[in-house]
Amino acid sequence: MTDRHHLLVHGGTFAAVGDGGDISGVRGGGSSPDGLFVRDARHLSRWQLTVDGAVPEALSPVADGDTARCVLVPRGGRQEPPAHTLFREQAVGDGSFVESLRITSNRPVATTVRLAVTADADFTDQFELRSDHRTYTKTGATRTREVLDDGVEFGYQRREWRSSTTVTAEPAPDGVEETGTGARRLVWTLDLEPHGTAELTLRVMARPHGDRRTRRVPSSPAALNRQLLAMEGEFVEGVAFPTGWPELAAACARGLADLASLQVPATGPDGEDLRVPAAGAPWFLTLLGRDALLTALFALPYRPQLAAATLPALAATQATEIGAASVAQPGKIVHEVRHGELAHFEQVPYGRYYGSVDATPLFLVLLGAYVEQTGDAALARRLESHARAAIGWMLDHGGLTSRGYLVYRADQGGLANQNWKDSPGSICGADGTRPNGPVMAAGAQGYAYDALRRTAWVARTVWGDETYAALLEQAAADLRDRFQRDFWMPDRSFPALALDGEGGQVDALASDAGHLLWSGLLDKEYGELVGRRLLEPDFFSGWGVRTLASGQSAYHPLSYHRGSVWPHDNALITLGLARYGLHDEARAVAHGLVDAATATGHRLPEVLAGYGRESHGEPVPYPHACVRESRSAAAPLALLTAVGGA
Repeated sequence: MTDRHHLLVHGGTFAAVGDGGDISGVRGGGSSPDGLFVRDARHLSRWQLTVDGAVPEALSPVADGDTARCVLVPRGGRQEPPAHTLFREQAVGDGSFVESLRITSNRPVATTVRLAVTADADFTDQFELRSDHRTYTKTGATRTREVLDDGVEFGYQRREWRSSTTVTAEPAPDGVEETGTGARRLVWTLDLEPHGTAELTLRVMARPHGDRRTRRVPSSPAALNRQLLAMEGEFVEGVAFPTGWPELAAACARGLADLASLQVPATGPDGEDLRVPAAGAPWFLTLLGRDALLTALFALPYRPQLAAATLPALAATQATEIGAASVAQPGKIVHEVRHGELAHFEQVPYGRYYGSVDATPLFLVLLGAYVEQTGDAALARRLESHARAAIGWMLDHGGLTSRGYLVYRADQGGLANQNWKDSPGSICGADGTRPNGPVMAAGAQGYAYDALRRTAWVARTVWGDETYAALLEQAAADLRDRFQRDFWMPDRSFPALALDGEGGQVDALASDAGHLLWSGLLDKEYGELVGRRLLEPDFFSGWGVRTLASGQSAYHPLSYHRGSVWPHDNALITLGLARYGLHDEARAVAHGLVDAATATGHRLPEVLAGYGRESHGEPVPYPHACVRESRSAAAPLALLTAVGGA
């Protein structure tokens, strides 16, 4: 077997299986976790098939798709054709995993085969599987295994925290064996007629802590696949795709289908159940404020229900008091919501973590855009207090009044950078030097400007508050004047990436300037200079605009934020180019992204390496990217908005 993992995603559940459908149980360190995960916990840590005591090899390995299918045979040579063939099919549902297994004899005589599936559930929190190799104390934690008539149940308890995984089979196993490791081996002795066939179905039900719903595991992978296809079809139905650009149409359809599978449960201000876009699989299958807001903005003209769910879900988690560990401040919109054991016991700060400088203005941008797009003033009335609190945060704790800009400080227990480029070292000068003290990132100021203007419009047209609207419009105008004075670098005809704590310019040439076009912060002359500069060869790789222009000491094509190409970043840039009338440039970026999607099965990954198209004719994947990511899934819709079917 190889160590490749194939992702199956359904809402808040995902499985990562190998080429032969197995889960290895190897802990941590890789770019993709291994197992069945529900609500940040691993509910299957081992799932290994053996036949007559040996692991079969993949004749036809698992391919990408919503269902994992593979064909397996016993290991052997050319002189000894396989005695039997196994056909394996797997799918995930809401908290469930289903496998159908068919074994067919290739012999003209009756044979007996001993088939076994070794299963285990270690209930490891996802944060324990990350590559930072941190360890966490779990005093008093216990694990149990209970043999059932048709399978086995694994349990976990730590104080009030309880979770379980139940494995059942049809037909029931002949026995359930101990392995000496905590895993259990389900065993069948199968008598096969000449060229005969036997079939098994295994079902896994995960019950994470706090889940009291009554659920049934679907009968088969085929039944689960029908559910998912119906859900995807509902998302795609009714969207008018461009007939003259089939590659963009295919990318939009693939993106909408992925968005359907990335919907996770959330709760609104009145306790209502909602479904919102998760950030991405495997590491971020949860609500991230910035990611959900941008996804909903990209999809707004086509699927406004994403915004209609995202806004109240984020209003319900809006901070109301100061929290040092969570970086919470009154009015601030949440950055990340986690449901796992470590978050529950506050061993990581991400239960509700507010380390984002830009989620709050983006919340206001989406609210204004939603009302303008749909005419649904009722939601703006319902969320008026939340919107005013968000404005209050921007003006007060956010820094607009005291510093003139939205500002963040490195969080020692969480994120050092709290704009969209949130990896360490992503905010830097051209030589790679990191700023000291507070940081005022350029892109966040653009979002703040747009948020002030859009909320002024909502205040005037929906809330009937002319005085408040005028105050916000003046604040926006003042911010624009300050920004062009303080951020613009005349010698480079380009805005700085950020200001440091002393007001000095952080002078790296970065893609964030394109976000200023999307928000309209730059005047026409500066905007046109920036837009054309982003299409120069040091920025534009042929697949998209690099996060950092090449030729600078800080540039690295395989850095997460210092030279890579992000589809959602480029979607914002394309919308901004179109806003400033730079339609040829917008089409160039859109065509690069669509070509990249076409080369990868019409699915845009979270991020691509920054290598130029002229030196390598295929897009190079970034090694640790989310395979499915909501912003990237929605990015083709933003391209459609920006350039149509051109």
